[in-house]
Amino acid sequence: MINFAENCRMELAFNKILKEELHQILPLMLEYGEFQTEESLLRARFEEMLEQNYECFGVYLGQELIGVFGLWFMTRHYAGRSCEPDHVYLKPVYQNKGFGKEIFRFIFDYAIQRGCETAELNSYVHNFKSHKFYMNHGFVIKGYHFLKKL
Repeated sequence: MINFAENCRMELAFNKILKEELHQILPLMLEYGEFQTEESLLRARFEEMLEQNYECFGVYLGQELIGVFGLWFMTRHYAGRSCEPDHVYLKPVYQNKGFGKEIFRFIFDYAIQRGCETAELNSYVHNFKSHKFYMNHGFVIKGYHFLKKL
């Protein structure tokens, strides 16, 4: 585990999760969202993602893992070098306590350090709380994300 940042006020730490540490975040990812994926398939997908332009971070309060998020890095023809936060998740007991703001402060600072000009993300259409949160952090809705199973 590589400790990237600590916030003394809230005692949050953001630690990059390495391939051999995936077992730490898989339980949180199994709680995340409404689309459940079998743990072995989830592990295989994360292992493959880590071979691409993806980084995974655990969010720690003291020694406790309270959240997880991923970051995709790419260059977009319409946005330049971009960072895409993915599967941002906090355990429910830690939601609505200001931790999301700290997470995104870290994400934006880290993306800037990586040379990014923009951040973009996806949010489920019916997740109105996340829409409000993202708009309060400077995101604007630019379009729809479409998915087709092949």
